[in-house]
Amino acid sequence: MGGGATMTVSTDMETKLVAAAREAGQHAYAPYSDYHVGAALLFEDGAIITGSNVENASYGLALCAETIAVSRAFGEGRRGGLQAVAITGPADKGDGSPITPCGRCRQVLNEIAQLGGTDPMVLCVGKDETRRVALSELLPHAFGPAHLNSGLK
Repeated sequence: MGGGATMTVSTDMETKLVAAAREAGQHAYAPYSDYHVGAALLFEDGAIITGSNVENASYGLALCAETIAVSRAFGEGRRGGLQAVAITGPADKGDGSPITPCGRCRQVLNEIAQLGGTDPMVLCVGKDETRRVALSELLPHAFGPAHLNSGLK
């Protein structure tokens, strides 16, 4: 991924970040799957930006919670500084295991991480377990802004 060392956050901040993701998930628009996902992004200045999934009747146009959160961050002018991400899903669906970002969301998260040279910790939250994984482990050998020699910030 080309970022720095994997970021770490305190237990208190993890708790706050997971709570923010759960709250965001309550606002999901998921009338087709009834699978509400929340995401919360923590930035180096302590700001937390959230997103929830938005489904669409055509299915292919649905947007994941992580993509919404990153879009909101870019819309606020953020270009890097991503420290950690929490992703939550419904506790009463599936087998309760921690959910991870889909491939598209891994790439979207990688974009904002690479702009700041960070390797954020991703908190994949399940019913009874939180799996902590560096983004670089979820998306090894990632393609990003540096590959385009764009110098974007």
